[in-house]
Amino acid sequence: MAPLIIDTDPGIDDAFAIALAAASPEVDLLAVTTVFGNVPLAHTTANALRLLELCGRGEVPVAAGADRPLVHPQPYSAFRVHGEDGLSGLAHTLPEPSRDVHELGAVELMADLLRAAAEPVVIAPIGPLTNIALLLATHPELKPRIARLVIMGGGLDGGNTTSAAEFNIWSDPEAARRVLVEEDVPATLVPVDLTRRCAVDAAWLDRLDTGGAVARALNVLTPSYRASYQRSLGWDGLVLHDAVALAEAIRPGILHTQGYPLDVECSLGPSRGATVVDRRLSRDPEAPTVDVAVDTELDALRTFILERLLAF
Repeated sequence: MAPLIIDTDPGIDDAFAIALAAASPEVDLLAVTTVFGNVPLAHTTANALRLLELCGRGEVPVAAGADRPLVHPQPYSAFRVHGEDGLSGLAHTLPEPSRDVHELGAVELMADLLRAAAEPVVIAPIGPLTNIALLLATHPELKPRIARLVIMGGGLDGGNTTSAAEFNIWSDPEAARRVLVEEDVPATLVPVDLTRRCAVDAAWLDRLDTGGAVARALNVLTPSYRASYQRSLGWDGLVLHDAVALAEAIRPGILHTQGYPLDVECSLGPSRGATVVDRRLSRDPEAPTVDVAVDTELDALRTFILERLLAF
């Protein structure tokens, strides 16, 4: 089993991602670390504990991380999409956790796990990249212990929070730039251009509701999220951004990638948080690149996620 750490800000699509990892025998889920993002840190941490309990993985440690960006405040969170508690106001319907949050913070727990692991660890950051930037800044000696980062974030042709920026990158552009541009850790970026194409429809959600307790509980959590996507998609469905990234962490190659040089816009203007991806054929062939997920077999991906969640 490949060792895996999820860094997350649950969030409804994060809930699906955590459940997908918990349902997958290919990975050994070492820890879940939390960060501000969709909702404040207190909510994201409580949600992670409850979600692991729901999935029968209450033994997996949860450590709380950054409650704010590195430099500038996050202008607003995603209450209107995910609900006041991050889970459509329904976090209380999930089981009470059987253990407390870990005594170490997210960065120190990740560092300890990287040192102790028998092989390099995949880290899946599916929220703002603040914890990962702090890990790489404070423990640079541990970079060889990271197999790769599978990051949900960014957009090649615009964003979902502003016209230029995707939410996770926009929430802390300075951290994102540190991780994606200034560091040399292998990374796969899963942008909204692809995750939106992987949207699931009402029939998919109806199938989910025929599954076991975990699958049904996930479906119960979706009202705020589903209503938001009915407005933005124009049809009844939703986008499981973070679960798409976790699918790649679990089954490498399920997403098709292309290496591109990129940068992150950190100005305070209207392009703040944009991922600037150089797709020119004439680009410098020596420039460092990040693997960007650009395509997948859409039906196969949706089926993979659904079958894993129904197997609970």
